[in-house]
Amino acid sequence: MKDLGKKGEALAVALCKEKGFMVIEQNFRTPFGEIDIIAKDGNIFVFIEVKARRGDAYGAPFEAVTRHKREKITKVAMSYMKRFKKEVSARFDVISISMKSGNPELEYIQDAFEV
Repeated sequence: MKDLGKKGEALAVALCKEKGFMVIEQNFRTPFGEIDIIAKDGNIFVFIEVKARRGDAYGAPFEAVTRHKREKITKVAMSYMKRFKKEVSARFDVISISMKSGNPELEYIQDAFEV
């Protein structure tokens, strides 16, 4: 499973760069939890959760971003943004990766949830 996660995150980082984002952090950890990718899209900080699955037997990958997971991501993002002495713009996106039959299908969900 770890290999799937690492492959998924590598695909997600590549997608972010294709979109013109500047990737700032990967696997940013705090006592509250972790955010897979922190990037900048222009002046906006983008906190990105990456979910990869081999199939859809348990639903689409993005469906694994539950309310509890969103709350953890929000706490980590707030912790990250406290380092800036001014208000910054941010959004929360999800990259959903399905590895059916070995061919990755990526879905980028912008503004996947709000705080």
